[in-house]
This record gives sequence, C-alpha cells and structure tokens, in this order.
Amino acid sequence: MHAIEHDFPIESLSRLAKLESWRKEVNRPIYYTHKWWARRLGSVFRGILLGTLVEESEEIWRHFYQPHDFSDRIILDPFMGGGTTLGEAVKLGCRVIGCDINPVAWYLVRSALQRIDVTALSHAFRGLEEDVAPRIRRYYQSTWSGEQADVLYAFWVKTIRCPDCSTVTRLFPNWIFAKHAYPRRKPEAQALCPACGQIHVIHYQATTTTCPACGYAYNPQVGPARRTTFVCEGCGREHRIAESYRLIGSPPDHQLYALMLLLRDDRKVYKKPDEADFALYASAVAEWEKAQLRGVQYPQQEIPPGINTDQARSYNYRYWHEMFNARQLLSLTMLLQAILRQPDQAIRNQLLVLFSGTLEFNNMFCSFKGEGTGAVRPLFSHHILKPERTPLENNPWGTPKSSGSFSTLFERRLLSAQEYICEPFELRAVQHNGRIKGEKIYDVNSPIDLRLASTFDDIVADRANALILSGDAALLPLPDRCVDAVVTDPPYFDNVHYSELADFFYVWLKLALDQHVAAFASDSSRRTSEVQGTDARSFEDGLGAVFAECHRVLKPDGLVVFTFQHSRKEAWVALAGALERAQLRVVAAYPIKAEMAVATPKSQAKEPINLDIIFVCRSGAAQVPLSGLPSIDDVLERVNEQVLRLVAGGLKLSRGDLFVIAMSQFIVQCQRHNVDLSNHGTTDQGIALLNELQVALMSLSIDDLVTQSSVRQLRLLDEKTPYKIS
Repeated sequence: MHAIEHDFPIESLSRLAKLESWRKEVNRPIYYTHKWWARRLGSVFRGILLGTLVEESEEIWRHFYQPHDFSDRIILDPFMGGGTTLGEAVKLGCRVIGCDINPVAWYLVRSALQRIDVTALSHAFRGLEEDVAPRIRRYYQSTWSGEQADVLYAFWVKTIRCPDCSTVTRLFPNWIFAKHAYPRRKPEAQALCPACGQIHVIHYQATTTTCPACGYAYNPQVGPARRTTFVCEGCGREHRIAESYRLIGSPPDHQLYALMLLLRDDRKVYKKPDEADFALYASAVAEWEKAQLRGVQYPQQEIPPGINTDQARSYNYRYWHEMFNARQLLSLTMLLQAILRQPDQAIRNQLLVLFSGTLEFNNMFCSFKGEGTGAVRPLFSHHILKPERTPLENNPWGTPKSSGSFSTLFERRLLSAQEYICEPFELRAVQHNGRIKGEKIYDVNSPIDLRLASTFDDIVADRANALILSGDAALLPLPDRCVDAVVTDPPYFDNVHYSELADFFYVWLKLALDQHVAAFASDSSRRTSEVQGTDARSFEDGLGAVFAECHRVLKPDGLVVFTFQHSRKEAWVALAGALERAQLRVVAAYPIKAEMAVATPKSQAKEPINLDIIFVCRSGAAQVPLSGLPSIDDVLERVNEQVLRLVAGGLKLSRGDLFVIAMSQFIVQCQRHNVDLSNHGTTDQGIALLNELQVALMSLSIDDLVTQSSVRQLRLLDEKTPYKIS
C-alpha cells in the first residue's frame, strides 16, 4: 500500500497551492517560459508523487520539505503537456518518461527542463541585442516635446464599413481606452475624443466630459460598439458586426489612435499619433513588402476550422499570419532569422522557445490590461482565438519597462527558469504580520539535470534519466510492467482543444524545425488520435485506450494517479467508462485546489470550479464488489467530510466545487458496487442513481453541509485526519 491510498493532506496542500497559484511564473518558473493550457500546480503534483512513492505508514505532509532520492523509480506521464509531472519527479530523483501527442508540448518540455550554461546563454542574448534589437527598435520610436522616446505600446481599434452609408466606424465599446488596474485607488483614466481624436484625462466613472482640444461634449462610457452590434458613426443605424464582416470577406482593418511612450526619465505618457508616427509605420509596411519579395519565411498556413478557431474565422481570419500586423511580422521574422544563426543547438532551442513564448504577447489579438499590472493581456487569456476590437501592439524587443517582450521575458522567465533548475526550492506558507506569505525552502530537491534518452533501454541502463516521446500515448514504445507509477492530468473534455490553439505556435516553430524534426513535418499539430473528442463516447474511447496502455506498462503494485474536473456529468460518465475499459479501480479520490481562481475562464463562469479531483487507481476490479446499489446518502456523507476539511483549510467553495466532489465520490461508490457507468454499457440503474444525485445536489449548498455538521462529526473528522494546517 502507498500513502496516497490511505489519505492525502488536502487542507495543507490546498492552502499551499493557493499561495503558489498567485505567482506561478515566480514560484515554479520552469513551467512558465512558454504557454501551455491547464497546467496543474507543481506543489500539488509534488504531493501526489510523494504519496505514490512513500509507504502507507508514512504521512505525506511530513515528507514534503524533506530531501529524497527515488532514483530507483520510474514515473510515466502519458499526457505530459507542460511537463509539471516530469519536473517534480526529477526533483525527487526519479527517472521519468513523458509523452504528448502534440509536438509543441514535446518540444517545450525537452527544452524547458534542460540545464544550460547561463553565461553562454546570456552571451548569445547579448549578440542578438547588438544584431537585431536596433533594427526592431527603429520602428518603435516617437517624440515627445522634441525628445526621442521608445514606443512601449501602440493602441489600435478595429474599423467596419456601414452597409448603408459606407461610413467607417471604429468599434470602441466606450471612449475610455486606458485606466489603472485598480481604478478606485487611482481613478484617472485616458479618454479619446470621438470628434478630433485628442487624448485627455478624465475620472474613470465620468458619464460626461468635454474635449479640451475641440470642445466636443460626449459620454465617455458609450461607444459605437455594443455586444454584437455597432451603431454607425455616420448615419446612426445599428447593424450586426458579424454579418457586416461577413459581407466584407476579408480580415478587419485597424486604425492607430494612441501610443504609450517611455521617456528618458522613465515616465510613461500617452500620445495621439502624429504624421511622423504614421510615416514610421508606413515605412515598416514597405519594408515588410520588400522582405516578402526577398522570400522571407513566415507562417502562411491556413487556420483550419475548429471549436477554438471558428471565432477568429468568423472575423475572416483565414491564415495565421493575418493575426499580426506588418510591423509585427517584420520584427518577428528579423528576430527569428537572427536566432537561427546561433551555432549552438542547445542555446538555439532555448531562444526558440523564448521566441515562441513571445508570440503570445505580440499579435493583434492582444489587449491592454491597464496600468499598475502587466500591461499586455496575451492572446490566450481566453481559451479561444478571440479577436480583440481594441488590440494592443507591443514592442517586440521591448524596454526595461515593457511587458511580454523578448528582452523582458528573457530576464524574467528564461533566466529565472535556469536559476530554478540549478537551485529548485519549495514554498512554505508562513504567517507574517497577520498575512500568509511564501517562504522559499532550499536543499530539499535534486537539481534538475535532464539527461535525454533515445530509448527505454537508456533509462534501464542509467545512461539517461528522461525519455520524452512525441506520439500517441495509446501506443507507447515500452515493455510490459516497466514503470512504478503513472501520474498525469488528462486533456479537458469537449471545449478546450489544445492542438487547435497550439497551431498558433506550431506554424512559427515549424519554420525552424521542420527540416530536422519529424514531429514538425506536417502543416498542423492536430492529430487524428488525440484525446480531445467533442462527444462523450469518443472522449471515453480515447482516454480509455491511453489508460489501458498505462495499465499494460504499470508494475503490479503500481498506481495510476490523475487529476480531473468538469462541469458536465457527461464528462464524468466518460471518465468512468474509460476506467472500466482500462480495468482500473479507483481506491481513493481527493479534492484539491486547482489553478488560480481569478483566471479569465474561471472569472467569467457563474459557478467556477476551483478544485481538481485526484483519482488514485489500482489495476483490476474490486476483490469483493459490494452487494446492492450504492447509496446517495453514502456519497453525500463522504462529500460532507471532504467539504469540511477544505473549509477548515480556509478554502471558499462554489456549487461547481460541490458538484465535482460529489461526482468523484459517485464514481467511487459505483465501482465498489460494480455499477457500469460507461457510455457503451451504462445501465438504467446507473442513470437513475446519477439523476438522484443531481436532484440531491440541487437542494444542497456548502453552507448547509457546514452548518448541519454536529460537533461529534467534527471531532470524528479530527481523529481521522492526521494532516493539520501548518
């Protein structure tokens, strides 16, 4: 038996995970040099790994800040994504095998966890700075009161021609284009006069103002663009935006209306563009046209239809390069060409990953977050390709005051990751002046030294400690019963299709890699066998095939441990079916804090899910299935216990959280009673039980569970739970 089969420190670890989630790129920088979706928290996966590696008699939390050497253990992650499992396992001394069907994930993990000579890396960066930075910066210059200044950001707005009168209308939702991230503290905002385009300062809540330049009076809170319609600035008629763009048949035009400049004394000022600013942009357009005639390489692949790409296509974006303006394409191709001239392959890979990560902050789907925070809201703040009506053009090379530029990401992400690789630390939650803060604990981890294997034999012979595979995890090139544990986070069912989004990076990386790397030979990162079905049955089949392969390669006493969450019951039924197909038996299920609660997709949800469920599985069916049907009361009793533990740990839970806890315990009970929930064999009994559980949950709230609990229940809970909040 392993410790995680007995219990798991959900209170202490959720508290720590919440702390880590606020600054993930600082607390676990090795996983955030580049975007990948739905990354799970490193502290949680450290806890999971420890739970699978220490014996039942040991308490997981007591091992969290202790050094370990599990070099005799092999950990597999068949859905490695951004590499969290692998990084945490290597820190514990394990040998690792990671697989992902998406070539972008494969390339990122191979590069991100590699230790590089920082002196050589910095020297290569300085070479780029001398070579290409001046050529990029010349297109991001302006003047302020006769002084030369760097352009930090250029503000653009989409325009649309009225179907009735042909007037060009700017799609501003309102005329306030910049304000502080915390406007109650700093209420000054930047407004744009609709009549003359002058920029002036107003209160962010003002409903009336007068332009100091032309005297035009207007309501700054109301612009021409509504939710799905616009009011023509000429004739005043209202039209649907999507239908009007459909008539045009080409991507939207944009109008430059403001610049943010960085002065020599580090002041930031807003400026209305003048003739010189427009002429500078025109010169970039002309230079880009010349570069195309010279045959410069840039992504020309079509954006294929898809769940996560159709919104961009509805605005007539048909090719990946159309998501960038000419000045961005010119700058980015110059930078890429300079990187490809780097002679050292390992350093070139690091700089390519950095370049690819920079793309997320340098395209015309970005927007302005506001002052007082990282200014650039990147493309993938949403899990779709969402066209921004008021996009923000970043300075690709950047300045010391930039957000999301190549130079700042080099300092803040790439170098930070290399520092962490050499000296990895853990966070510990400590009380400081009445607040919880993170204290860095060193000397409890092995340095991350990834020695890449070509085959599994290299792992067995200890010639390497990491086998990173690109391909279908249902067909692993591994012998039977060869790994000690499988720890993973499967893809999200239904509406987040990683490959559709990853193609944004793939088409740029392909320019550098397709002649040398087979995984980048095709025009897209999409693969027919990826576990990303839009219907429950195909998701169940794909996930079940991978789980069955994990069962095949798992040692007899090994565990399959994975995290899962979803708001739809169909996803949970599919999960149950996948486990049934793979002959995996759930022996425990624990709720745990997931990603940051204020992430954009969560903040827009009515009942956001802030928890993951950790499923702990063994091979084979239950030895003695319980007779009869599972009881909904038994499910709710276990739900009640877990809710109490999380609330005691200081977490605020939503109804969405209550749902995922209940569904996990429902699956556990159904397996114990041998009730089939698979899409291929769901019984009427299983459906009836699921409906009964949903009815019970509709009349139940978190407050009900907490207030209805007696002192005796709490006392029993204390006796059963060895893990206390530290």
